[in-house]
Amino acid sequence: MDFGPFAISGPPPAVDGAAHPYCVRRTVLDKILLDAAAAAGATVRESTTVQGLLRDDTGRVVGVHGADFEARARVVVGADGLHSLVAREVGAALYDATPSATACYYTYYRGVAGPLAEIYQLGDRAVVVFPTNDDLACVFVACPAAQFHDFRADIEGNFLAAVGRVPGLADRLAAGERAERFRGTADVPNFFRTSHGPGWALVGDAGYHKDPCTASGITDAFVGATLLADAIDAGLPSDLDAALAEYQRRRDERFLPALHLTRDLASMEPPAPEMAALFATIAASPAESIRFLGAMQGSTPIPEYFAPDNIARIMSTA
Repeated sequence: MDFGPFAISGPPPAVDGAAHPYCVRRTVLDKILLDAAAAAGATVRESTTVQGLLRDDTGRVVGVHGADFEARARVVVGADGLHSLVAREVGAALYDATPSATACYYTYYRGVAGPLAEIYQLGDRAVVVFPTNDDLACVFVACPAAQFHDFRADIEGNFLAAVGRVPGLADRLAAGERAERFRGTADVPNFFRTSHGPGWALVGDAGYHKDPCTASGITDAFVGATLLADAIDAGLPSDLDAALAEYQRRRDERFLPALHLTRDLASMEPPAPEMAALFATIAASPAESIRFLGAMQGSTPIPEYFAPDNIARIMSTA
């Protein structure tokens, strides 16, 4: 993570013996998850659109329907993304919400990937490069949301201009080959949604969404899915509604600090002097850099890492 005057670099700490983070493309990951669900006994319907929810006489959600099918269940889980149909149908409210701070464009290059994920904070731009499947590198550029329309007027020109501000990166891209088209969006708000109610729950981006600058959306979605699965397992024999409420409470407790940190980084404002001093101290210590990257990847809870006593400990080494 390069902030200009200093960079925090190093391997994040191992998690359950796994020392390597993986940047898996959704084209690969989604198939793995779909096949695993089918192998576990789920009925999988591909090329099918859910059109609405089914409710009983009390208004409790009891299933979903499409053009030619119905499916009923004790609980309906909306894992259907930022613009969730389930959330819309039940009127799930937003909270701790802020609008999109950035817009972003990304594409994939062949012959560019290195062994590391690279994040460059350039003031009014951020550039991210990381290796992924098939020897490709994803190259991602973010700008303030207010500049989205200006950026999209010349996507490739503005994209390469941002890349050119990172020493050596433009040469790496010129020596490689762009393998796919540019993709972009300015629809990256930060929020929690009410994520439980009578017979329904939300998980992943449907219930908790944030700017991609910390690259933790899919990781957080897995954690949220685990919390929800545990809640459903505990609640089905007795009190499902109470278990789903506890799921939301635990999710928010886990991720509220991450949401706030992501929102602050996405603002593209220079870090406050005390935060800049903290980052510089971390960058000067390989051991502290590893601990910091653990917080960024989620293996160290952010409240624990940024606790006053831990900050005091770090600054005492300056």
